[in-house]
Amino acid sequence: MKKWLTKRRRWLLVFLGLMGLGLWWFTGHDQRLYQTPLARVEAVRTLNTTRTQDQFENQDQEVTQRLRLRLLNGRQAGKTFEINNQYVKSMGLNQAYRVGDEVFLTQLQTAHRPYRATLGDRKRDRAVIMLFWLVTALLLLTLGRAGGFALLSVLINSVGLGLAIELDLKFQSWNAFWLFASLAVLFAFSSLSLVLGWSKKMVATLVATFLGTATAVGISYLLLQMTGERGVYYESMQYVTQIPRPLFLAETLLGSLGAVMDEATDIIATLFELTTLNPAIGVRELFLSGRNVGKSIMGPLVNVLFLIFMADTFPSALLYLKNGNSLAYTFNMNMSLGMVQSLVSGIGIVLTVPLVSCFAAQLLGRRKVK
Repeated sequence: MKKWLTKRRRWLLVFLGLMGLGLWWFTGHDQRLYQTPLARVEAVRTLNTTRTQDQFENQDQEVTQRLRLRLLNGRQAGKTFEINNQYVKSMGLNQAYRVGDEVFLTQLQTAHRPYRATLGDRKRDRAVIMLFWLVTALLLLTLGRAGGFALLSVLINSVGLGLAIELDLKFQSWNAFWLFASLAVLFAFSSLSLVLGWSKKMVATLVATFLGTATAVGISYLLLQMTGERGVYYESMQYVTQIPRPLFLAETLLGSLGAVMDEATDIIATLFELTTLNPAIGVRELFLSGRNVGKSIMGPLVNVLFLIFMADTFPSALLYLKNGNSLAYTFNMNMSLGMVQSLVSGIGIVLTVPLVSCFAAQLLGRRKVK
């Protein structure tokens, strides 16, 4: 513990602690920075509760609240008024409010008493900012400089994703697939160069990532073409205002990239360590070692992708089933595209093992790492 808590880390701990306190205070006093009317719930009173049941025998409770609100920004800041809020206990489309909640208001009318407004969403900037601070603190305290570079790569990738989305919305005649394919190259390059640095390991991992991702997406595209895309329901992509097929392929590409990059990084890092311990190790030994590493991490990676897929579709699938839809229709409308994307990522994970192992073995065999 004493060795871990160096002088530099102690100063970093103090700095992060003060930053956390500052962010906590700031997010509790930033109401006047918002243009949208904002109010705090001062008191809550339950007026009535009614049991409901629909034609599918789904039971719920509808509750009516009386809220006393205090305006926190604008010319009327400090004024109080009361308003009703109706919600159901399942809170699928609306929500309950408690004392101390801060809520945005729409259609606020203050010309006459009583004030009128429509309740919007809660103010959640404190929770979001404090979670971001916690992730930053953990990365810097546990990984040090490497954690800082990892955080920087996430920020760069987030900016790149935002710019790509803006370009896609502005020029919808473009092929979205090639736009996001270029973004995938940026993701891989920025992440690996910042985390691994400019080294032979970074170049090897980058090339291996491109090989695995391109092969998986290419094979999957050929299979979709050969089968006429039967069973792929693009209409389940809700709220898409442009051709959904290129967007689906772009989403599949980005999802595969993450899984392949993770696996390629593990294999390349292990083989580099082997060449450090034994510079005279041969190509065959490196290939077999890489294959063994891939076999040990391939299963957990596939299961992680499946669990992420299930967690993403479970709420909407349950809603479909509870409203009388068949299991087949629920699967087609909620799970079919996600299942295809998971299968494509699975193909990438399987193919990456021999591709990366062969490439790294040829690159590092019988060579001493500089």
